[in-house]
Amino acid sequence: MTETRITPIPQPPTGAIEAVPEQSDAVFNWAYEIERPTLANLYEKGKRLQWNASTDIDWSVSVDPEQFPEFFPPEAFNAMLNPPRKLEMRELKRLRVEQIGWMLSQFLHGEQGALLATAQIVTTVPWTEAKFYAASQVADEARHVEVYRRYLTEKLPYAYPVNPHLHTLLTQIISESRWDMTYLGMQIMVEGLALAAFGMMHFMNPHEKLLHQITNYVIRDEARHVAFGVLSLEEIYADMTDGEKRQREELVIEAAMLMRDRLLMHEVWERLGFDVDRWVQWSLETPFMGGFRQLLFSKIVPNLKRLGLLTPRVRTAFDKIGVLEFEHMPDSTQDESVTLPPEMLAFLERVASQLGGGAVASAS
Repeated sequence: MTETRITPIPQPPTGAIEAVPEQSDAVFNWAYEIERPTLANLYEKGKRLQWNASTDIDWSVSVDPEQFPEFFPPEAFNAMLNPPRKLEMRELKRLRVEQIGWMLSQFLHGEQGALLATAQIVTTVPWTEAKFYAASQVADEARHVEVYRRYLTEKLPYAYPVNPHLHTLLTQIISESRWDMTYLGMQIMVEGLALAAFGMMHFMNPHEKLLHQITNYVIRDEARHVAFGVLSLEEIYADMTDGEKRQREELVIEAAMLMRDRLLMHEVWERLGFDVDRWVQWSLETPFMGGFRQLLFSKIVPNLKRLGLLTPRVRTAFDKIGVLEFEHMPDSTQDESVTLPPEMLAFLERVASQLGGGAVASAS
């Protein structure tokens, strides 16, 4: 595997190498019974859809991260999003480059977390067919780390270290001793948000052909990964006591808060020299940014509902951070769409119309 490295990946304050203690048991299954056909079918599907990040992606495609979508010029950005101060095209181009670098960097770090968590699931889940599928997902995750690392280091001028909130969440997931909690934290929460974010990448980067190639491949894998979590946990959570479910509710709520805070992009505002507190507050309060968070949680909420974890307590917490909009959409065992579905585009259009803008409608 050769590379032309331009941009280094920044290290977090803890350094490049970090050891996270694990508490889980390695579980053998000497019966080797296949008792869950849906998981076995998912494993077969995963084998059929393997791809090679070195040869199936056209890395010769040039990338211009400053190419701003024509449907979102400065006047539309300033009118629709009402930022703390008006931005000119030069500033918007720099903001775009930094945001893409930040988002793809967090994809990279999240995929490494998924790589480690799924390797852990191979050793901890008791079912043979789940071990088979998790093993195939480990290969998927390694490929995702490979492809995002290469894009960041060869095609973009900026990269970011792991976001502190994402770092906290990944560490908690890896440290968890109960295998279903590893599933819940990674397959349902982290990968569920990533799955929606990949759809947003298509929408926000209409001309970036290389990123579209990568996203098309990755999102097929991620849809299976999230479905793996839903199919595996559904029967487990159906039989849990109220006390056991409450512990899972706590994980869901804490993970949601960490992911919400991760999306506030402190690091981007700081690197741009903006007033971090003002821009973070703007990210929390402006309707369009709230709509963006709704979209990113759109894959998580229906899945939690199917698992019986969209309880009154979780619903109250999600309502406080404004991410309940898409609870009636299909869960991830039924939907593997790459682009934004009509419900999401309609939601963006509604937010835009409330602000007096028409940019999103023209983009759909």
